Amino acid sequence: MSSIIRSVGGIVRRGLVTAPSAPIEPVQKLKVCCIPGDGVGVELQESVELLVKNVSIPIVFEEVFVSGIHQKRSAKMEDIKAALRRNNNVCLKGVLQERVNREESELVGLNMRMKRELDLFANVVHIKNMQGIQTRHKKELDFIIIRENTEGEYSAIEHESVPGVVECLKISTRPNIERIAKFAFDYAMKHDRKRLLIVHKANIMKLGDGLFLRTVQKMAEQYPKIKCEQMIVDNTCMQMVSHPEQFDVMVMPNLYGNILDNLATGLVGGAGVVPAASIGSEFIFFESASKHAFQQALGRNYANNTAMLLATANMLDHLHLTDYAVALRRAVQKTIKERKVRTRDLGGFNSTEEFTFRVCDHFHL
Repeated sequence: MSSIIRSVGGIVRRGLVTAPSAPIEPVQKLKVCCIPGDGVGVELQESVELLVKNVSIPIVFEEVFVSGIHQKRSAKMEDIKAALRRNNNVCLKGVLQERVNREESELVGLNMRMKRELDLFANVVHIKNMQGIQTRHKKELDFIIIRENTEGEYSAIEHESVPGVVECLKISTRPNIERIAKFAFDYAMKHDRKRLLIVHKANIMKLGDGLFLRTVQKMAEQYPKIKCEQMIVDNTCMQMVSHPEQFDVMVMPNLYGNILDNLATGLVGGAGVVPAASIGSEFIFFESASKHAFQQALGRNYANNTAMLLATANMLDHLHLTDYAVALRRAVQKTIKERKVRTRDLGGFNSTEEFTFRVCDHFHL
């Protein structure tokens, strides 16, 4: 992180210590990139910008147009990289809707191309209950899903051998598995977690998932303080819907992570409430955990923006604007807990804008 970010973070913290009622403004606003995406993405981004303006969070967005629907009008990958580098290598990203039917020779979707070319190798989702959201389990959940983000079944290497016979290749490479394994163990150590679960299907895919299992187990030898276990993915799905409280940190290949992210998100409130991050060697994207563009809500002002607001709080933490991050997270949690202003997915009838203004009311440094 640049010296500018460190100095801004320091100024904010000193201001809060000496004058909590009137914090000192940072020397300059920090620049971040944003990709609103498809569906309700533009509305969710607008709600974030509305909150940022109303509570004076010291960031400014540079918007880049990227769309899974309008790919020909989307920014080129080199332009996306340039925008990221102009904006502290940080992006707040909405959902890009992938087409089910491919066009011409297209096999690699836009999401996958971005993850590969930007080397966003790790996706991290924190599953945690929020007071005020009723869940079926009524159990305290607090676990992390870490997913390898660049290969596996999403390698998009497919071909039709003969008419009616399609072969799809799943790519697993030791260097990428070692990288995600080290990331997962380091994450567990940094956040004082005690157990790491490897999710796999090595009983059937003995070479591909076998390599993943053995590589992570080998990496575990360097982390004796973390208890390393393993579980087959189908059993993991059953355990997650029956006894989700047992999990701590989980690491897995790409497809399993996508499925379990969505399954776990449903346990704690649904697609609108859980944030995520895609982390790479140079760039980091803050986003929602569930990749649903919610086209049916487009223009109707009732989408739940909780996940994007919490993703923004995580982004502020990353930018060392810790006091603003804590204040935003607390404001969202208080709004959810009081259950006075709720979007439709949480049993209410309030709009996205009304929810945003209520969060603003609760925002206090």
